[in-house]
Parts: sequence; structure tokens; C-alpha cells
Amino acid sequence: MIVVIIGPTGVGKTKLSVELAKKMDAEIINCDSMQVYRDLNIGTAKVTEEEKEGVVHHLLDFVDPETMYTVYDYQRDCREKIAEIEKRNKNVIIVGGTGLYVKAALYDYRFERETEHHNHDELSNEEILKEIKKLDPEVDIHVNNRKRLERALNKLENDGKFDKNGQNKLYDFVTIGLTTNRQKLYDIIDRRVDQMLANGLLDEVQGLYQKGIRSKAIYTGIGYKELYEYFDGNVSLDEAIKNIKQNSRRYAKRQYTFFNHQMDVKWFETDYDDFSKTIEEVYEYVSSDAR
Repeated sequence: MIVVIIGPTGVGKTKLSVELAKKMDAEIINCDSMQVYRDLNIGTAKVTEEEKEGVVHHLLDFVDPETMYTVYDYQRDCREKIAEIEKRNKNVIIVGGTGLYVKAALYDYRFERETEHHNHDELSNEEILKEIKKLDPEVDIHVNNRKRLERALNKLENDGKFDKNGQNKLYDFVTIGLTTNRQKLYDIIDRRVDQMLANGLLDEVQGLYQKGIRSKAIYTGIGYKELYEYFDGNVSLDEAIKNIKQNSRRYAKRQYTFFNHQMDVKWFETDYDDFSKTIEEVYEYVSSDAR
């Protein structure tokens, strides 16, 4: 059986996934596009070894932060992991907030993959950057960095194309969504950012900054791109923290929009006073669905 757990950032997906996995004899596949990267731990709220409680996790913490890992790569890797887990007669729990990764892995998304190197000598730096933005608006590379611009555009042209499909399920699965009222979620997000900073987020990002890592992972990762702006001297630390919280809230809004429009989700209100009730409600629903 495959259970997908989605929901906005900070809502409680990680804890639910681990508790369900223990009940269901399942292994967990990460579906957060930032948690695939090594060394991006605190800012991505990556599950810790203690939080895993012995449950096997896959597609977590295995990509170098300078490597461009695409939705095409995730589709391939996730499907391979599903097959491996099912061969062991285990159930599968896919958990994360990246809706496009879920769609790519479990629906009939078909990608066009090319291997040749495209020559962009005829394009100016500004024109290359414009083409990059068409393919991925969130990529942030300095216009003077010609080599990185060309490499990024080639990567996107090779791996980033898919045609308009993806409405048909390739697997039998059930999608669970955790939610809470919007103001409570925003309060949780703000407190979580404060906790990340207390846990050493500034040192984590500074370490990446001092290594000169300026990749897509950094410039799309909330908590990283804002603090890079601080280390670049463009904003104060207070402004950077404010931007992290604001961008996290905006991201949660976009997540809700995607989940509600693109996926068939059974939503559960998170009981933060007694989370065990939420776990039992979800488990009962999943068990009845399996029957």
C-alpha cells in the first residue's frame, strides 16, 4: 500500500509519517525538494535520526548542494524506491510538501530528456538568464557568471521539460493532507523560524556561504537565500529573518493552492493539543481505505 502525506510547511507531516510507518510496517520516501540535499539540514527542517525512531527513510540527504537535482531525477528515483520497498513486502509512505514531485512520481508525467550540449554562444548573458527564467523562474544566478548561466540553461533544457499530462494515476495510493487554520499555521511557521535560528541556522548557512556555494538549491531554499542576502550585505539580519518568515508563509499559501487544485486529498485537522488523536484518525481512515 502507498500512502502520501502532504500539507503546508510546519504542519506536522514528519511526526505523522513516522508514527504511521511504525503502525503500518512501512518505509518512508522523502518528497521535499530541499531535503534531498546534504548540508541543508536546519533550514529544511530535515528529519533527525532521533525523530526517525528507527524507521527507514529514502531520498533524503543524498545530493550535493551544488548539483542540480530536478523533478525528472526525483521521478526516476522515487519510482525505483517504490519498487524496491514493495519487493520487501513493505508498505510505502511518501511524505513532503513538494506537490509537483508527488505528481511526477505517481502520475503519468512524461519527460523529454536530451543528452546533447546546447551551444549558446549566440546569446548574451542577459538573454541566457531570460531563457533560464522561462524554464524556472526561481533560479537566481548573477548575470555576469557566464559559465554558471550556460550550465544552468543546459541542465534545464536537458531535464526540465515535460508535456501537459499527469492526470492518470500509475499507482494505487491514498493521499492524506494535514491542515490547520491559517493564523495558527502562520504562528507555527514564525516560531519554527525562531527555533531554527536558535538551533544554529545562521552558522549552517554561513558555512555554505564561506564555501562559495551559490547553486539553485541555495537560491530556492527558504532560509538560505534570505541569509545569503544578509551575508552579501544587502539586508540587515532582522530584515533577513523577517523575509524568511514572510516567504515561508507565502510558500504555505502556494502549497495549499497546488494541493487543492492538483490532487485528490483527504484533509485532517491537526490536533496540536493531542497529536495522538490525529494519528489515530488518519490510521483508521487509511486502514479502512485499504479494506
